[in-house]
Amino acid sequence: MAQDLHTQMLKGILQGCVLIILSRGEYYGYTLSQELEKYGFAEISKGTIYPLLMALEKKGLITSQLRSSPDGPPRKYYQVTSDGMDARHDFIQQWHQLSQHVTQLLTAEEGMSHDDQGRPTR
Repeated sequence: MAQDLHTQMLKGILQGCVLIILSRGEYYGYTLSQELEKYGFAEISKGTIYPLLMALEKKGLITSQLRSSPDGPPRKYYQVTSDGMDARHDFIQQWHQLSQHVTQLLTAEEGMSHDDQGRPTR
């Protein structure tokens, strides 16, 4: 169950993180995954990145352009659209608000007494 919760939370957050990274410049899928790894998202598989990019493109939040590569087949480079920049902005605002609420809850939790099974006592 803990892994399912982690996966669900990550899916919701990953879209915003990808928009933030792509707002800095153009990336193709592999370099985007490398950039995510720099920020601790090492567990994100390449099989997760490409469907996410396709979904973001379908929503009009990013666009892509196929370019030739000196190292092999052409690569699809992604960039954020103006709608994607708006979604990025919304994500950042919502993240700050959500993280404040969770921090408040965790701070209150740390100040409570707990039984030997970790449940709060009154």
